[in-house]
Amino acid sequence: MHTKDQLAEALRKLGLTEMADKAATGYYHDFLSPLDTPTMQLCDELAKASRGNPAKDLILSLRNDVIDGKYDATKEESDDWARSPEGQFAFNSLLGKKEP
Repeated sequence: MHTKDQLAEALRKLGLTEMADKAATGYYHDFLSPLDTPTMQLCDELAKASRGNPAKDLILSLRNDVIDGKYDATKEESDDWARSPEGQFAFNSLLGKKEP
């Protein structure tokens, strides 16, 4: 299962459905996110979601799992991104190559 889907499932179990829906699209994913720092955004949102929530301890436990890298992209996900047009563009840009 893709890490974005694992994260979405964990968020859904805690009743954080809006965050789960975003996670399912890759919003918090290392390579799929439009954010520059998706993990930091996720941790911030989890901290906010925990305030006054009866599941506070579980939400903060999930936040710690995120910080510990449990939902980081896998090597396979990294390789998929590297082969994608976006990944190729990034590598070419870093190497100073122009697009054909």
